[in-house]
Amino acid sequence: MATTFDMSTSRQTLTPVRLGSVRFGLVRFGLNLLTTCRTTLRERHERRRLMARLDDLSDMALHDIGISRGEIDYVAANRDVDPRGAAIRMT
Repeated sequence: MATTFDMSTSRQTLTPVRLGSVRFGLVRFGLNLLTTCRTTLRERHERRRLMARLDDLSDMALHDIGISRGEIDYVAANRDVDPRGAAIRMT
């Protein structure tokens, strides 16, 4: 709010200041924050679901896909990285 003085009645009045760009920036920030939170929660849910599915496999099945029980947390958190350190080649 900005303060102005009416000289004819010498009264103080308040006039609203237009903050359209500031409000839009705050709304955009809020929406980005909500989107980031939603994405983070979705990734966490997927990671926990993958961990549960891998945990349900037998040791032999885990050995067949090339990971051990101790690597389940790592594999679930880093789905795009091969736990054996080998590059996956598509031929």
